[in-house]
Order: sequence, then C-alpha cells, then structure tokens
Amino acid sequence: MKPAPDMRKPYTGPVRSLVIALDVGTTFSGVSYAILDPGEIPKIHGVTRFPGQEHVAGNSKIPSILYYDRDGNVMYAGAEADNASITSQAEDESWIKAELFKLRLRPKSMKLNMNGMRLSPLPRNKSPLDVFGDFLRYLFRCTRSFIIDTHANGKALWQSVEHSIEFVLSHPNGWEGAQQTRMRRAAVYGGLIPDTDEGRARIRFVTEGEASLHACVQSGLAADVLSNPSTGFLVADAGGGTLDISSYAVRGTNPLVIEEIAPPDCTFAGSVFVSRRAREFLAEKLKNSKYGSPDSIDHVTKRFDETTKRLFRDKNDIQWVPFGSPLDRDPAVGIRGGSLKLTGAEVAELFEPSIQAAVASIKAQVVASQGMIKSVWLVGGFAASPWLFAQLQERLMSMKITVSRPDNQTSKAVADGALGFYCDHHVSARVSRFMYGVEYLREFDPNEPEHVARKERLCELPSGPQLLPDAFDCILARGVKVKESTVFTRKYCTELTNLSTLSVFEVEIWCYRGGDTIPPWILRYHEDYGTLCVVRADLSPLSGSAEPKTGRNGKTYWTIVFSVEIHFGLTEFRARIKWN
Repeated sequence: MKPAPDMRKPYTGPVRSLVIALDVGTTFSGVSYAILDPGEIPKIHGVTRFPGQEHVAGNSKIPSILYYDRDGNVMYAGAEADNASITSQAEDESWIKAELFKLRLRPKSMKLNMNGMRLSPLPRNKSPLDVFGDFLRYLFRCTRSFIIDTHANGKALWQSVEHSIEFVLSHPNGWEGAQQTRMRRAAVYGGLIPDTDEGRARIRFVTEGEASLHACVQSGLAADVLSNPSTGFLVADAGGGTLDISSYAVRGTNPLVIEEIAPPDCTFAGSVFVSRRAREFLAEKLKNSKYGSPDSIDHVTKRFDETTKRLFRDKNDIQWVPFGSPLDRDPAVGIRGGSLKLTGAEVAELFEPSIQAAVASIKAQVVASQGMIKSVWLVGGFAASPWLFAQLQERLMSMKITVSRPDNQTSKAVADGALGFYCDHHVSARVSRFMYGVEYLREFDPNEPEHVARKERLCELPSGPQLLPDAFDCILARGVKVKESTVFTRKYCTELTNLSTLSVFEVEIWCYRGGDTIPPWILRYHEDYGTLCVVRADLSPLSGSAEPKTGRNGKTYWTIVFSVEIHFGLTEFRARIKWN
C-alpha cells in the first residue's frame, strides 16, 4: 500500500492557481491552502501564524470569536480577541463578544439543547450571516498575510492568483442547501468572492465528515483499512459543536475509490456542551459562596475547559480545577489553595450526554451499514479528550469495533482534509440522508376517507379532472447509494390558462426527514418537511410551440410537459428543470 501523498495526481490545470480551505468551527477555526502549479503534485500547507499568536510556534487554530464595538464594527478577532488585555478593554468600552455564532446557522430541523443557557446576543444590526462573513474576512486576511510573508516572492505569487482563488468551505454533516447558500452569501459579504455567477462558482462545499475522511487517508491512519477493502469504517469528527459521523467502504485501491455506506449523521454533542453543563453545575455548586457571581463562574468554567476537561481520564480520581491564588479558599464548597475540588464521578457526568449521543449514533450507523463497520477513527478537537476516547473504546468493544485516533494534530483535520477532497476526490458515491421530491396534484377519489377529509381544497384542471394539492411525489428515497454522475429525473405536465406565467415558472423541491416510508402528503408546517430549494426557469420559449386546447367550460388552455432533475451525488445538492 502506497503512503497517501503518493496517491495524489499532478495538477492538470493550464495556469498556476490557489485553493484555500476555511474551516470555521464552533469554538476553533483553521485554514489550509495549496498552490497548484501545472504538472506538479499539490502540497498542502497550513496557516500556522495568526495575529496574537506569534509566540506559539506552529499553532494552526484560533478561537472562533470576534469583538464588535457598539456600532457593529469589528475590533478584534481570533487569538487577539482571547487576549487578557483585549478582554479588559472590551469590558471598559462595552464591546460585544460574538462566539458560538456558527450554531446560529443550523437547520431548523436540528434542535439545540443549551441546558437552559442562551446563545449570547449578536451586535446591533448584525445577522448570523454577517458575523460569519466578518470572520471569513478575518481568516482570509490572515491567510493572505501568511502566504505573502512565508513564500519566496510571496507578493508576486499572491497577485498572480488573487482574482481566481478557489475556496473550500466545510460544514457539519447536518447542514443542507439552505446553509450552503447562506455560507456562500457570507463569503460574498466577507469579500472573498464577487457577487457574480463566476464568483459564486469559486466556492465549493464539503461535509466535515468527508473532509475528515480525506485527512485520515492523508495521515496514513487509513492504511490498514485500505489494504483490507472488505470491511467498512466510520469517521467520527468530534468538534466543538457537532459530532459528525460518516461511514465508508473501500471499493478500489488503484486509484483509491471510497463509497459512503450509510446516510451520514450529525448531532449536537461537541465539547462546548460539556462546558455548558459544567457552567450550570458550577453555578449550582458555588451559589452560596463568595465565588458564586456570574464573573467568577465564567472564570472557573474557563479554567475547567483549559485543564480538567482536556486532561480528565479516570472517574475514580479526585479532580482539581486551578483557578485562583493560594489565598483563595472556601472549605464549604471544596475550594482551597486556589483550586476547586470535584469528584471524578461529577466530571464524568458532565461528559455523559455527549458520550451517549456518540455511541447511539455510531451504533445506528453500524446497523444502517448492515454490520460492515469494524473500525472507528476519532478526529477533531474533542477527540483529544482521553475520557471520550476511552469510553468509546469501552462501550463499542462488545460490537467488536476498534476505535483509533491519529497521533498528529486532529484539530486541523477538517481544513487539511477539505483540500484533500478538492485535490484527490476519493469519495465516488454518497448515501441520501433524507427523502426528496416535489408536490403534485393527486386525482380525487371519493371512496378514500383521507381524500374526503381534504375535499375543501379540491381544484379542477381546465381539461376536467378534480385534483387534490399537496401530494408528495418521491424522486429520491432515503438511504439510496448515489454515484456522482447519477441524475434522478421525473417527468411532469401542467395545464395553463395564461401563457404569460411561463416566464416565472418555478418548482419547489421538498425534503422529508421523517423516515424511510414515503409519505402520501406534504404537511407544510410539520417539522419533518421542508423546502430544500426552489428551481426557477423561464419557459416562455415554449409558448410558440404550445398548442391551444379547449377545456370543459370552453376555456382555452395549454399543456406544458417538463422534467425535474436532481443531481444528488455531489457535496452540493443541485436541481434543474428540463424541457423540450
């Protein structure tokens, strides 16, 4: 088996190009890039120097936070915004801190349990899209400075590629077309691309699960599985906000071809939720102590995050959260010598909901893959937790599943893997997560009780039949393996009494998230149903060839035949209307 970099093919483009992968995480973010020279094998670089972090050699991730003044101007971002002197200045000048802003982009169908806590308010006149765009702008600026400063002739290099840079944005497995559209608009707002068709085409998307898979292949972690293609494997990307679970099997090794073998999963079980539970627990524990003020709780929680949460490995050991000076003590709540005493069982309880969610999701994937999965690769920032790693190993042992994690920096796996996705493109087939289709008119049957119950919504076509709206026609079912080149097409016809409506003809593509059984009707306000996208087409060229007909009441009408096409096998959903 060849090591991963040897699998990469030389770049075949005609001119030098630059591709940048921006991984905006819930709590931390990172950037990787590759300079593509014709005939050369692309090499992935990481941005390892950010403002406010110059003293940390090779650190490749920064906090996903921004400070705004009261007028909504960005004052500081990333590592600089985490600096103690900036925090003090922010307090003095009443700046607003924007953090966990990525969670605001989530689909409505993904419920967020914040344990009674709220996401902090956004700055005045700023939407989640604006904040995301401001942070993309900051990452892009840092990347530009890094490339200019670290490469020979960096300025000339940047000028030669800056108007054609391609971007890869990664997002949780649970994000859909609506979230991708908002991220693309954020990239326009952040000045990464112009607001043109050509500009928007320079943005690619990849799920965090698929990016992590490519990172595992690049790091050599996948070598054992790749040399034994008969088994499936699962990539668990445990980040700050989400746990992204994706299952794959190798279908060919030369070239490497990998297929998804179960619908990917995404659950809010990342490390930030351990921190949120910790804050709630600490507030209760210290409420009658002089350390029970909100500011003190925030400080102790931050120290818990930086020490106890990262290092915790045994629930039988006493845990200490160092937060103050040797003079800080309150024996009644377990504080002495500036440290708060917790039992290992108390700390384990803070991790438990996230671990249970991870195990349940992994077991569901094993079932969906019909038992093919034999190994789990744990990546992402939360993967560094010894307790999470040990618990997954222990709880999956009964299913004869091995859990492993790469030795190298797992926190940067997504940014590196997103470039691997762009350059290598190992995944050739994906599995549909939900059911996709369109609304159609179903012929009324007076003997069907459900039809009779909907009778007040009856409509009549010019040609005569009585029909009921809101019927669901499934174009692509859930759990179907789809090759990148596969197109799902269905033919429909409609009757028009006015040809002028052809110029604004549109079809809604619906998504049903409620399981594997095709629903007969679209329940418009039910949480299991949602509009994935609206496909608009100007069909006015058909008006010349459409033949007029006479309806039942003597009214003239025209029949228009068209097809709806869905391209699902890509990382970005595409649909279009076709007609002859």
